Amino acid sequence: MSDQLIRGRVLTFVKEPASVDDAGSYRFFEDGAVFVSKGQIAGVGPYGDVAKQAGPSVKIADHRPHLVMPGFIDTHLHFPQTQAIASYGAQLLEWLNTYIFVEEQKFKAPEHAAFIADRFMDELLSNGTTTAAAYCSVHPESVDAFFTAAEERNMLMIGGKVMMDRNAPDALRDTPEKGYDETKALIAKWHGRGRAHYAISPRFAITSTPEQMEVSRVLAAEHPDCYVQTHLSENRDEIAFATSLYPEAKDYTDIYARYELLGRKTLLGHCIHLSDREISVLAKTGAVGVFCPTSNLFLGSGLFDRDRFDRLGARHADAT
Repeated sequence: MSDQLIRGRVLTFVKEPASVDDAGSYRFFEDGAVFVSKGQIAGVGPYGDVAKQAGPSVKIADHRPHLVMPGFIDTHLHFPQTQAIASYGAQLLEWLNTYIFVEEQKFKAPEHAAFIADRFMDELLSNGTTTAAAYCSVHPESVDAFFTAAEERNMLMIGGKVMMDRNAPDALRDTPEKGYDETKALIAKWHGRGRAHYAISPRFAITSTPEQMEVSRVLAAEHPDCYVQTHLSENRDEIAFATSLYPEAKDYTDIYARYELLGRKTLLGHCIHLSDREISVLAKTGAVGVFCPTSNLFLGSGLFDRDRFDRLGARHADAT
């Protein structure tokens, strides 16, 4: 891989801005450069300084007057939904049953999974996203396609097979034992291979029985270096359904807490309708609430209360 000097208006953030005029939160170079050597960033700063570091023979890619920024990180995606984006749905559960579960059944076919995985990765890159945490389908074939496509592009990706053994079409259900065995095998195959990171992925409490939640707990305990991803409090009907299935839980968040699935590597999609108690649990465990504004507005689910997360000390991230 040849060295390269990327020239442009370089912008990079070093911490979360405290206000709109927090100049200490970022570094900006009007005529800046990024020096890439052997596939890694070796220097960032004013063009003159970085050009001297790179040497006179280095290849220059001049992108002025455009911004040069680090790649975006998307913390919640469903790669099997690539062809179902913007499918009409009045509410979350109707949308899942009418469009998404139908689409996901196609991913048992390796050739279809590979085709969509290639398109998915290319779409991410075309929008400046170089890393993402994504759900695959229930099929191991979809996970293989996902990580293979990422590996071919040298992308750092987080992903995993969804585990769900109820309240889904028969073709998309596994069992607690099958979910455990397939996840275990996929972790062994992919986690830590190149830039791949595995996420243990019980889809959400509605589609997992207590027995499957228990094997998710076991998997998380056996593989503490893996991520955990699931959904939490996207829609009021979803909340009512989930808590009716786990009546012993204090609330929706407590379902996951009882199965020891909350930690600093846990990504919880949506987190819109949470009580102060629930947000405080996320703060205590370090779990991340992930807001998806486009998705949440499209389905009329609601808006994320970022200020309350900040006030209670909980971590949060944005996603699509």
